[in-house]
Amino acid sequence: MKKTVLPVVVLITMLSSCNWFKDVPEVGVVLSDHFKNKLYKKFDTAVYNVVFKKHLDSLKPKFSNPNTLTNYYYANEYKPELVTKFFVNGGLDSLENYIGRSEEHGFSPNLFRYKQIESLLATLHANKFKSIDEVYPVIADLELNAAEGLIKYNNFVYYGSINPRKLFSRYYVPVKRPDSLSVTAVLETKDIQKLLTSIQPSSPDYQVFQHKLSKYKADSGSKSYMVKTIMVNMERLRWKLPELGDEYVQVNIPDFSLTWFKNQDTLTQMKVCVGGKREEGYADKIKQYLKSGNLDDKPKNHETPLLYSKLNSIQVNPIWNIPVSIAQSEIYWQAVRDPYYLSNSNIKVYYKGKQIGEPDTIQWSKYSREKLPFQFKQGSGEGNALGKFKFIFDNGSSIYLHDTNNKSAFSRANRAISHGCVRVEKPLQFAETLVKDKYEYDQLRMEVNLPPIDTNRMAVYRKKMAKKADTVNVYRLKPKWFGVKKPVPLIINYITAWSQNGSLQFRPDVYGLDETLWDAMKKFM
Repeated sequence: MKKTVLPVVVLITMLSSCNWFKDVPEVGVVLSDHFKNKLYKKFDTAVYNVVFKKHLDSLKPKFSNPNTLTNYYYANEYKPELVTKFFVNGGLDSLENYIGRSEEHGFSPNLFRYKQIESLLATLHANKFKSIDEVYPVIADLELNAAEGLIKYNNFVYYGSINPRKLFSRYYVPVKRPDSLSVTAVLETKDIQKLLTSIQPSSPDYQVFQHKLSKYKADSGSKSYMVKTIMVNMERLRWKLPELGDEYVQVNIPDFSLTWFKNQDTLTQMKVCVGGKREEGYADKIKQYLKSGNLDDKPKNHETPLLYSKLNSIQVNPIWNIPVSIAQSEIYWQAVRDPYYLSNSNIKVYYKGKQIGEPDTIQWSKYSREKLPFQFKQGSGEGNALGKFKFIFDNGSSIYLHDTNNKSAFSRANRAISHGCVRVEKPLQFAETLVKDKYEYDQLRMEVNLPPIDTNRMAVYRKKMAKKADTVNVYRLKPKWFGVKKPVPLIINYITAWSQNGSLQFRPDVYGLDETLWDAMKKFM
């Protein structure tokens, strides 16, 4: 009995070493069936894995997400998942086709390893391998290049090539960016054609831009400015901004406009004034200021930040808490030149939280601007720089929308003139749209000496006006707050091109942000 066992064991060992009992990996089965070629059934996973890891190590420095890619394939035992799932059904050909048309988005196809994918697909389609060892490097390279191309194409087309929060110092809009989870989800897709279709930007403006881009590129000599402007605004449309909902307010800085949208219709639109452009040579001047600490060296930068928030309240007859920067650069010098400037301007001065009774007696020459120990507030009233209305939303930049006592500024073409806040042309109309309540709106009107819309409240209005006109009991105007029924999303944005009634609208790059974005994008073209 023992004599017969040994030969059987030896025979099994020999058969095993000849792969007779090894399962053919899925990629081998798929390719063998597709090409009707038994060569692929010799696919040896162990040998392939050695080749794959070697190619992965050599290509990693060229990949955009090398660690995520490495971890994914390690977790999946280095299986060529993309080749297995998407070569035979044409998915990888679709990837090649989409990447080949990347210029429709303003990108170079080779950014997504187009040449490599094209060549490797052609080699595999040709099916001219003489040995299985010739197959391994082609499969490995196709898998890796397809993975990198798919990831990068998805990230650039779906999320945008640039992270604006890293590029712009005053960009406070939350933007969704790709991460390891989203990258892994792309690699694990069940339908690559569906994925590629779903990530294409579908907004009407984007589609118009794509059409115009190809047209203008054919005549790039005379239309280079338009090509640049279109491409940077296409990039902005790719950024994944917060969901604004059906109703929201947008301030567009280059257009100097405020638009209230509801269900894609315009409820109201008006002019705005925004922050002034930073000084020329700002970067060099700020370095000098940081060295000297001298306020005379500090360059001006009043640019309105780009941000997202929600309008939540209105302050009527507001008090202006004057920022330190304005107190140092403007209020101080006004007070030095004119001792009565503060009282004439209804500006109160505070020291350590306590109001100074007679600010006209302050000897300003005793105090340096750099270490000014006072705080300044302008009281409610006609002369207040904020006018009669202040529209509040949470943000970390002390920015708000407000009325102004200088209405003439709205007639200017370039309205980048404020200290950073946004002045609105029609504050009363904006307030009415915001409160969405007839009673509250009438209350608001009476606070600014306007009669109510509801004539039944005229007696209340006359009583209020009589109280304000009483010369015996002097009326002190105070700010009053009005809430909103539902906070309204607000985005302060920067858009220099869009489609309107079938034609493109262009606006000047008032802050130079187009140029900054263009410089960052050029390496991807």
